[in-house]
Amino acid sequence: MKDFRRLKVWEKAHFLTLDVYKVTARFPREELYGLTSQLRRCSASMGANIAEGCGKEGNREIHRFLQIASGSASELDYHLLLARDLNYLTETDYQRVGKQLLEFRRMLTALLQKVGADRFNASC
Repeated sequence: MKDFRRLKVWEKAHFLTLDVYKVTARFPREELYGLTSQLRRCSASMGANIAEGCGKEGNREIHRFLQIASGSASELDYHLLLARDLNYLTETDYQRVGKQLLEFRRMLTALLQKVGADRFNASC
């Protein structure tokens, strides 16, 4: 079991989620249970799945939860695009949050590759 708080990728996910909550606070009220909720849930899911994976034993389980976090990142990417195209997000906010998401995805991909390689090496 690892302390997820020590992982830079979790920290990146956490601060990205805080930013998503901040920018969605300005969304129209009628989107509270729609796009606002979707953006918040998929962003929070990224950090939550990293944390849950760290609580599991073995690289296979950790890898699975990191993959789920990756799926949530893809979902967030689409929802951000939709929010921008609906003019709920300014271009500046879209670019800033998108840059954070890209950095997170790169870090997560590197971690997935490391955990996957460790899992492969352990089975040999």
